[in-house]
Amino acid sequence: MHTELVSEPGLADHPNEDFVSVGLPASGQGGSLVVLDGVTPPRSETGCLHSVPWFTARLGGALTELTVSLPDVPLAEALSRAISRTSAAHAETCDLSHPRTPQATVVLARWSPASVEYLVLSDSALLVETADGTVTPVLDDRLARLPRSALATDALVDAHYRNKEGGFFTAAADPSVAARAVTGALPRSEVRTLAALTDGAGRWVEKFREGDWADFLALVRKQGARALVDRVRELERADAAGSRTYLGRSKTHDDATVAYAEL
Repeated sequence: MHTELVSEPGLADHPNEDFVSVGLPASGQGGSLVVLDGVTPPRSETGCLHSVPWFTARLGGALTELTVSLPDVPLAEALSRAISRTSAAHAETCDLSHPRTPQATVVLARWSPASVEYLVLSDSALLVETADGTVTPVLDDRLARLPRSALATDALVDAHYRNKEGGFFTAAADPSVAARAVTGALPRSEVRTLAALTDGAGRWVEKFREGDWADFLALVRKQGARALVDRVRELERADAAGSRTYLGRSKTHDDATVAYAEL
């Protein structure tokens, strides 16, 4: 098996809010990928004493441990347990009911000799390449389906759409959100390659239209995940006006993470 991980902050003077890991059990049978994209908070109050990197490190660490140590527990249940564990770490000091309590998108993949399981929550992505070379994106497109007018301001998003019916869901403080994730499983024999990525890396396809998801995976395989992120940075610098709006604010640069695994 071959794996490659790249994660780069959008700004050199700002902490990276993404998290990425590969977990390999001591048995040597199987493994897991974890990718989180921490949601950048507004400048206003969030109800929490802790930063987004604090949150993603703890949630990601819990997910890495649980997906490896509890191979028979479904990924949605592993996410629910990880959210509960992370919430307990700051429930006494922070207002976890605040709509901007630290939160993240989630991509999980776990493989065994028999199967490949996956989970996607919010706007990060998982690419699955099957034995015949077909590349299928696994996406939770609820945020993308919202009209641009719904995302006009942070206040509007938080009041009506963030972690609400008819809107979109992220991993925050409520473990029941795990049941909202896109999940599934495939026979291990049908899966050749996996790539998990945050939307900062996905801009190569979704914003800049450099190619489709199959082209994305081909570039990572041939030139490496670093080359993909470097190309996104070139394209961002050329589009300094920030033509893409992210939840009401344009971001010239975003944290970009890619986890690539050839099974």
